[in-house]
Amino acid sequence: EDMAAHVGASRTPQEVMEHYVSMYIHGNLGKACIPDTIPNRVTDHTCPSGGLTTPLPPLDISVAEQQQLGYMPLRDDYEIEYDQDAETLISGLSVNYDDDDVEIELKRAHVDMYVRKLKERQRRKNIARDYNLVPAFLGKDKKDKEKAPKRKITKEEKELRLKLRPLYQFMSCKEFEDFFENMHKERILRAKIRELQRYRRNGITKMEESAEYEAARHKREKRKENKNIASSKRGKEDGKEGEFAAIENLPGFELLSDREKVLCSSLNLSPARYVTVKTIIIKDHLQKRQGIPSKSRLPSYLDKVLKKRILNFLTESGWISRDAS
Repeated sequence: EDMAAHVGASRTPQEVMEHYVSMYIHGNLGKACIPDTIPNRVTDHTCPSGGLTTPLPPLDISVAEQQQLGYMPLRDDYEIEYDQDAETLISGLSVNYDDDDVEIELKRAHVDMYVRKLKERQRRKNIARDYNLVPAFLGKDKKDKEKAPKRKITKEEKELRLKLRPLYQFMSCKEFEDFFENMHKERILRAKIRELQRYRRNGITKMEESAEYEAARHKREKRKENKNIASSKRGKEDGKEGEFAAIENLPGFELLSDREKVLCSSLNLSPARYVTVKTIIIKDHLQKRQGIPSKSRLPSYLDKVLKKRILNFLTESGWISRDAS
């Protein structure tokens, strides 16, 4: 601006600057005074072209969310990073003039290890950005899904996405979404091919005829469904014996009452064995009431728990009196 003021009001500061750059830097004077290669120039290792990491734009989140994540937007860093102790590899290093070759190589190895850890840290940040993991953590992805509804994801695809999650780091988010979209298209095409093959097997050669065929098929399936509903209703009405499938084909089942069937089924006791035990218990009870001494002749397969359950059942049913149990 001072130079522009010296030149006068006829030139703007921008015009004066362009004239100076073209005449004195890129002109003959600049070529003679400024060397092509500047020695000892420091390399900027933060730049994308050959540097350590590629900087990303800061996350677009509120101050409260930054505090929740421990995120520092100006540095694009977190308070707790991946491999938090990576800096300890080089924090104590210093170059001394009396270092021998082994010590220099060791320090270079430490620096190389540190650089690789930084690259891995940045790689994980890139993956988190690509797959929108931060908005997912903050619950913002649900709002985005509501705004732009996509196709409904099937249960099989959800399970497959979960299984393939470890491979996400090797592919971009777009590549994975394209992969699942292509799989979805493949399923649709396979279903369409099977449908067309079914039409051909049934002698349909034109798409106009398929509508009539589908209507007839729908009617058949509806009739079959109504039959199944009617049969299931009948099964519920006659379904008492269905509860006793384990014992209904055993001998003596027809001798049991409904309550005795439930008892045998719950005790996993065959009807014949139950009838035997029931007969012995009632006979012993009658002999005791008549004053005839009798020794219990219960079979060996009847343990204390089974005996107690059967005695309680016979008592509640009125077969024997309560004092006998």
